[in-house]
Amino acid sequence: MKLDWRTELPCWLVLAAMFAIAMAGWSQSPGRVPVHWGLDFQPDRYGGRFEGLLVLPLVALFAYLAITLFPRIDPARSHYPSFAGAYLIVRFAVLAFLLAMYVLMLRAGRSETVGGPAFVPVLTGLLLMVVGAAMRKLRPNWLMGFRTPWTLSSPRSWERTHQVGSVVFMACGALIALSPLAGSVWAMLAALGVFMLSTLAVTIYSYFLWRDDPDKTPPGRHFPAGG
Repeated sequence: MKLDWRTELPCWLVLAAMFAIAMAGWSQSPGRVPVHWGLDFQPDRYGGRFEGLLVLPLVALFAYLAITLFPRIDPARSHYPSFAGAYLIVRFAVLAFLLAMYVLMLRAGRSETVGGPAFVPVLTGLLLMVVGAAMRKLRPNWLMGFRTPWTLSSPRSWERTHQVGSVVFMACGALIALSPLAGSVWAMLAALGVFMLSTLAVTIYSYFLWRDDPDKTPPGRHFPAGG
């Protein structure tokens, strides 16, 4: 999969924004910065400037490089051009999510927490909805999607599993995003529980699709070898 600076520019801008925010806030940052929050959305651990200001931008940079470069070593790398648009959307969505979480974290460090707790499940839900919308466009690969032994050895299992998985991710994402309206952290936890059980159900579903597919092959055999 070839990279084009014109398509990668939005991702680069998000990364640049995170490091620019870190540099701009370095001198004004207090010595102790909240870096972890409990289920009540109250800080329960503090760190220094490096951990509070630079760790998340570095995590975002590492995630971007890993997701962007992985196709070069993926046995199914020849499939990536067929879903390049969806792959780019997911990369950008992950970075945008990390940027938003970074801004919320810094606001919490300055005691500007109004609305912050509610935004965490909202952002998480929106990310799942974006991933779900892109999921039905994925083709067999070893990085994204429901990568079970059954989907990777049955084109039918891959396609139908990701059609169902797309609906599950979008529905559960909406449920998680709306959970703050219930006014209780238990609503968010219940929504996350529904999401985990639903993904488990989709994984099991992929097995039955594989079992009934007369064209199933040993894992990886149907992948082209080119790159």
